[in-house]
Amino acid sequence: MTNQVVAPLSPGDVVAVTGAAGFIGSGVVRNLLARGAEVRCLVEPGGPTPNLDGLAVTIYEVDIRDRVGIERALAGSRFCFHVAALYGFWPRSADVFYEVNVEGSRIVVDAARSAGCQRIVYTSTVATIGLDQAHLGDGATESHVAHVDHLFGAYKQTKYVAEHEVLRLAAQGAPVVLVQPTFPVGPGDRRPTPTGKVVLDFLLGRMPGYVETTFNVAHVDDLASGHVAALERGRQGASYIIGGENLAMSSLLATLSVVSGLPFTDRKVPGALALGVGHASDLLQGRLLRREPSVPLEGARMATTQMRFDDRRARSELGHRSRPATDALRDAVRFFLEAGYLDGRRADTVRRTLAMAS
Repeated sequence: MTNQVVAPLSPGDVVAVTGAAGFIGSGVVRNLLARGAEVRCLVEPGGPTPNLDGLAVTIYEVDIRDRVGIERALAGSRFCFHVAALYGFWPRSADVFYEVNVEGSRIVVDAARSAGCQRIVYTSTVATIGLDQAHLGDGATESHVAHVDHLFGAYKQTKYVAEHEVLRLAAQGAPVVLVQPTFPVGPGDRRPTPTGKVVLDFLLGRMPGYVETTFNVAHVDDLASGHVAALERGRQGASYIIGGENLAMSSLLATLSVVSGLPFTDRKVPGALALGVGHASDLLQGRLLRREPSVPLEGARMATTQMRFDDRRARSELGHRSRPATDALRDAVRFFLEAGYLDGRRADTVRRTLAMAS
């Protein structure tokens, strides 16, 4: 049964969003605007902001490590969404990951509490959840604890610590609710994210084979709606997986083939081989040449991990809903096409296929 609304979002409410120009952050911004909120977008100084073009928002360029700047941007806000994080498979400096993801989160959450925000939604990640159940064929839930030695890479490690620090602030009275989004797809994935890169690599014909893994695929707009539902209905200090549909990689590629009209390979790559290539790339390119590996080891490890998730808590307590993965993947394909990532015959094929489906 869905919990009653405890923190209703009303038209005219002032809401601050960190990481507002990002993929999920801009989705949250669009959702808030549709609800009539007055949105303050906190963005990285000098960072790209095309996802905010044309939106009636106020933009604050501020580093989330800048306590004074954060306090100034949050003053007078009723609610705060802390979505910003430093993400990547290969850090040149692990210290920067810690400063942004851990110290920055402490600064934002504590400043939001000091500013009198009635609710703070902190965007964590499913990367902090243990996956033993997923390897047994079940979906991992919020109650599954990760083994520390399975937290590969600076991103997962710092997000795990950040989640602990945010929960510590919640125990001290900060009105925090945590969301753990799964793998977003859809419009606005300009970077792109790892899931978006799978889609784009497929569209560009850069996928000669694949490792059979599992993703929980969710439309970015559904993840954004889940964030707002957590704001209004979430329990103090509780965490919620906000997800969509669990798909094996082979099913994901087959779906992409249907929605794009492009063929896909059925050539499977053994997981051990993918890990071996990742280790070699990390050693030669990352450690010796000091440049980003073409096959990051953390990415190879993710490709050999079953990432099934069970978001029943969010569906029961928050009323979270998600559209079919096919629709989410089709919107992602349309975005990459319209944003100019494709050209030539492959673009023509995708354009015709999307036109026939509309």
